[in-house]
Amino acid sequence: MTAAEKTESKIAAVPAEPKPDVAPLKPAPQRPVVGLALGSGSSRGWSHIGVILGLEEIGVRPQVVAGTSIGALVGAVYVSGQLQEFGEWVRKLSVRDVVGLMDFTLSGGVVKGEKLFGFFHENHRNPNIEDLEQRFVSVATEMKTGREIWITRGPVFAAARASCALPGVFTPVKHEDRWMLDGALVNPVPVSACRASGAEVVIAVNLNAQLVGSHLSTASRAEVQREGAGQQATSVKDRGFWQKVMAYFESGDGKDPGFFDVVAASVNIMQDRITRSRMAGDPPELTLLPRLEDFALMDFHRAGEAIDEGRRLVELHAAEIRAWAHL
Repeated sequence: MTAAEKTESKIAAVPAEPKPDVAPLKPAPQRPVVGLALGSGSSRGWSHIGVILGLEEIGVRPQVVAGTSIGALVGAVYVSGQLQEFGEWVRKLSVRDVVGLMDFTLSGGVVKGEKLFGFFHENHRNPNIEDLEQRFVSVATEMKTGREIWITRGPVFAAARASCALPGVFTPVKHEDRWMLDGALVNPVPVSACRASGAEVVIAVNLNAQLVGSHLSTASRAEVQREGAGQQATSVKDRGFWQKVMAYFESGDGKDPGFFDVVAASVNIMQDRITRSRMAGDPPELTLLPRLEDFALMDFHRAGEAIDEGRRLVELHAAEIRAWAHL
């Protein structure tokens, strides 16, 4: 046996040191892609602002945001980085301010929406969706075919406007040569759009859980009357205008339902049934249900209440949200 072979034999004979009885290190769990599905619900949609601000405060920043109708509008403001200022602005809205942003018509709806979205274009940045850090989907309904359309490219506010065309209230809008109706007609809480955009955990905000029975509030009409008739400096011409506004918002006479009673009740029933069906087939990991039963179709001047309710929900479910987001 050579010297080299003897050396190898000695080394082989030395017993190996026992390995410590320690479990192997597990890789740190990766945080899931969080999606936020912002549902339709007219004035109740201001609660989306509170939900988003609350999520940010506990360290949850959704990478995917999908919105329908008012959810698309609030989502567009959020992903374009303007939500804080927007929330402060809507909190200050009065009935007079809300009516001032509406361009009344009888062609295709009661409100055109051009004045409102023109205001957004003038006072907010309007980046293209494809240039945003977060993924954004606006859900609309193609009027000609009834198909569900997901808008994921182009100016963010144009995408949101295409989703905001509530039948009987807001007129349809032409987007890329196609007439679009409100996304709530096909997908009131767009969980499926979040999933398709890569979300692994979806937080849904469902504004439609307590809708049936709601209508245009008498409180809104009373406030219109107070603000319109109670202003000392208001001219006769202006007072005439306010009377016309109240006529638009008037409910029935106690025996027969009024125009807005019919529109609101029809939309509420439709959204409630479609929401239940869609979410049963594609449930989110967590559903937040703002309790705004007394909010009516056009109560946009009550933003403060809705935003506070959104924050309250996030605080209530904070532990569960953190667990799903692996925080």
